[in-house]
Amino acid sequence: MKNSVYYRLKIAIAALYGQYFRCLDRKMYGHIDDTFSLIPPLSISCPKNIFLYGHACLRNASIYANSAKVIIKEHALIAEGLRISTGNHSMILGRFCADIKQYEKPHIHIEDVIIEADAWIGRNVTILSGVHIGRGCTVGAGAVVSKSLPPYCVAVGVPAKPIKFKWTIEEILQHEQQLYDPKERFTREELEEIFVKYQKK
Repeated sequence: MKNSVYYRLKIAIAALYGQYFRCLDRKMYGHIDDTFSLIPPLSISCPKNIFLYGHACLRNASIYANSAKVIIKEHALIAEGLRISTGNHSMILGRFCADIKQYEKPHIHIEDVIIEADAWIGRNVTILSGVHIGRGCTVGAGAVVSKSLPPYCVAVGVPAKPIKFKWTIEEILQHEQQLYDPKERFTREELEEIFVKYQKK
């Protein structure tokens, strides 16, 4: 019986196994570098859609990636409590929201989440479907990120919004010159365009 102590204990053990052991099977992931650390508890759905690159770590995180990809690039700094969802609920006339199947949802509700290299994600941050967090971006603790963020910005709040750039253009150029190959670096023109766009908001 579903209300029996034995049944509830079985469910609890299965949940604990999923959070502490199953998620550590690195063969399940779409990609995971040897230098990427996984520290339970972790709640991971559809790990084949999750791509984790080098010198980063997930701990006490929950990632729902049934519908699209989650990509975390090199040297991202991620604090405890990260929550990511690549899907969203849909509303259809004459239907209960909970009854709408994944395949019935419009494509706009199913989008990849990308965290670029050198991003710094604070504690207990939630990232929603379709968000692209730019390289070097800092996201403050407790933020809910519902829209993409530009590189090297500082974003806070619910919903998260950029409040400033953490360095000047000259400092970003100097930073990237020391860390990235020339083909990977932002140009001065690209950075100026980004600064103008987001400083107007």
